[in-house]
Amino acid sequence: MDQEKHVNQSDDVHDIENEGLLDGKEIERCRSEVSEKNLSYTKPLLVKRTNTTSQIAIVGANICPIESLDYEIIENELFKQDWRSRKKIQIFQYVLLKWAFALLIGLGTGLVGFFNNIAVENIAGFKLLLTSNLMSEDKYFKAFAAYAGCNVGLAAAAAALCAFIAPAAAGSGIPEVKAYLNGVDAYSILAPSTLFVKIFGSVLGVSAGFVVGKEGPMVHTGACIANLLGQGGSRKYHLTWKWLRYFKNDRDRRDMITCGAAAGVAAAFRAPVGGVLFVLEEAASWWRSALLWRTFFTTAVVAIVLRAFIQYCTTGKCGLFGEGGLIMYDVSSANATYSAPDILAVIFLGIIGGILGSMYNYFVDKVLRTYSIINERGAVLKILLVITISLLTSCCSFGLPWIAKCMPCPTELSVSCPTVGKSGNYKSFQCPSGYYNDLASLFLNTNDDAIRNLFSTSTLKEFHISSLFIFFGAVYCLGIITYGIAIPSGLFIPVILAGACYGRLVGRLFESISSLDAGLFALLGAASFLGGTMRMTVSLCIILLELTNDLLLLPLVMLVLLISKTVADNFNKGVYDQILKIKGLPYLEAHAEPYMRHLVARDVVSGPLVIFSGVEKVGNILHALRTTGHNGFPVIDEPPFSEAPELCGVVLRSHLLVLLKGKNFSMDRVVTGDDILQRFAAFDFAKAGSGKGIKLEDLDIKVEEMEMYIDLHPITNASPYTVVETMSLAKAAILFRQLGLRHMCVVPKSQGRPPIVGILTRHDFMPEHILGLYPHINPDK
Repeated sequence: MDQEKHVNQSDDVHDIENEGLLDGKEIERCRSEVSEKNLSYTKPLLVKRTNTTSQIAIVGANICPIESLDYEIIENELFKQDWRSRKKIQIFQYVLLKWAFALLIGLGTGLVGFFNNIAVENIAGFKLLLTSNLMSEDKYFKAFAAYAGCNVGLAAAAAALCAFIAPAAAGSGIPEVKAYLNGVDAYSILAPSTLFVKIFGSVLGVSAGFVVGKEGPMVHTGACIANLLGQGGSRKYHLTWKWLRYFKNDRDRRDMITCGAAAGVAAAFRAPVGGVLFVLEEAASWWRSALLWRTFFTTAVVAIVLRAFIQYCTTGKCGLFGEGGLIMYDVSSANATYSAPDILAVIFLGIIGGILGSMYNYFVDKVLRTYSIINERGAVLKILLVITISLLTSCCSFGLPWIAKCMPCPTELSVSCPTVGKSGNYKSFQCPSGYYNDLASLFLNTNDDAIRNLFSTSTLKEFHISSLFIFFGAVYCLGIITYGIAIPSGLFIPVILAGACYGRLVGRLFESISSLDAGLFALLGAASFLGGTMRMTVSLCIILLELTNDLLLLPLVMLVLLISKTVADNFNKGVYDQILKIKGLPYLEAHAEPYMRHLVARDVVSGPLVIFSGVEKVGNILHALRTTGHNGFPVIDEPPFSEAPELCGVVLRSHLLVLLKGKNFSMDRVVTGDDILQRFAAFDFAKAGSGKGIKLEDLDIKVEEMEMYIDLHPITNASPYTVVETMSLAKAAILFRQLGLRHMCVVPKSQGRPPIVGILTRHDFMPEHILGLYPHINPDK
């Protein structure tokens, strides 16, 4: 009879092996097969064992090997010796280097943000200008062919980059960054190739006219830049400066990536304070005051870089990038006084935003699950799917404006109408002179310009109600079906577009009783839809205020965000939380699930446990490393090294590999810790950069050395976090997350038993694992 087990991270494969389902070679084959898939969407892995073979099956989505990060300080003898030997100047260098890296992250992210804006303005501007010129010559079919051809070409290029170079660059990237800062290290999510594709793929995708934004990918880009700087040097490129080695640990890399994510938001929205609040509210799982200062410094650097380039662009060399300075959508000129009827309209907006936002998340979830089945079938189908969506988007953008009626240009305008040769509110499309097509003004523009048009103030009847309905329906549906294809794509801009559109609609409906400007209603609509989809409040509020330069709207924006989030939370989770679940990333929530209160720590411990002695035989260690995938092993001291069996600590797989490679063996079972302390330095055991660590295949252990002994005391973390076996699982889960652990030791409550019951890892707190062990438990109670 076949045996089955669901797995969603590398540590989970260990349990299968321990239960006799897979041996070491089969685990490695499974992992290599997973790596060969090299696809972006993940799902819990189903491993089946028959009498002769083991099979990998994917249920509904692709998979990727996932590790947990070591955020815990490993307090072994080598670490203590290193800290005791550090001088004040070295500590000063370490602190100084943290601030220097924050400066470099801000500079790099600011430059990339500027490049993205300039590239999109020029590429999309050329495409739209070509289409407009052909339309003015009444060459309608040629205009559509040019428009659709440019879109398909750009889309295919973006898809090819994602499909063949970095599949992990597809999508927003915010869920992956959020998972990394939670302690999840998925395959290549912050690799240099991902950074390259994220930058250029985002430019190509946005320029192709998709209903996507570059804001989400900018967060991922900032995190990738920070990760690149936080690799702790490179021997390949001779960057082995001693100072850089201080950063060869996951804790410092986590802090740098937090700064990078905040810098990405600051560069995308030109909102430095909003960037800090975004990572504090949404992205980061751990926070402290020192990190707040460095993050704020990083976003300030981004703001200065952007401001400097905006000043350079005021001559008109950079398209519309330089207009408005750091304020992208200025609505401060509108009268922001409001009364009781306005409050009623805002409450109505919040309710509608919550309902539409939860529906949006529901449909995005279904579309992502469908697309993941298509995407796993290979790169060619990925590209074909992108081309199909591109053609559909082009047909909608070019075809729907033909439905709209030509509207006469308003009198007393400070801008030209119809707009010719540049972006603006009044596109002529097929209309005669003196008239404009309001739908074309929204569709045949970049997404940023379309938002600018919707946010424009003192233009109440610029857009017909029917046109707003058509544009809202098209953007809402296109935004849903576009997210999940193999291009870098952000969710912020589609949500702001749709929200601004129905906000303006509500403004038209309430114009008889409300005194608020239609542009302000558009802003409040965008806020309500953002709150309904992303479920953030403080950071979104500040980002929107920094975007629009209207502090007088603060109470209304706060009110509409709170209402929309409250309404939407009654239906489903935020969009990023749903994407995390779809991708199979084992994210630990800040709160424990209700059913965890009915269980204790020992109830979810998996076994059997692989234990080492304080002085262990080399052959035993090598066998354990080959036949399991565990990343942490308990070390037990027994007589004659202690009076009774006692828990000495936990030793990491990576540290064992370094120690075995050094071959500091002895013929007798004796403590040789002093020799190891003299031969090795703490930096020898520091975590290497992406994919650079010692592997099991790198070891060259001779047959006669297998019977020799090695002392594990110097590299054993002598102060691991432990919990009593009777601690409630809910309390253990909160401790595990708040402390940023990878391993939590469960110890017995009574004496006279083995000193350790088991080890809890991230997998043991996952609902799939717990409900799989106890299917009778009601997950809602």
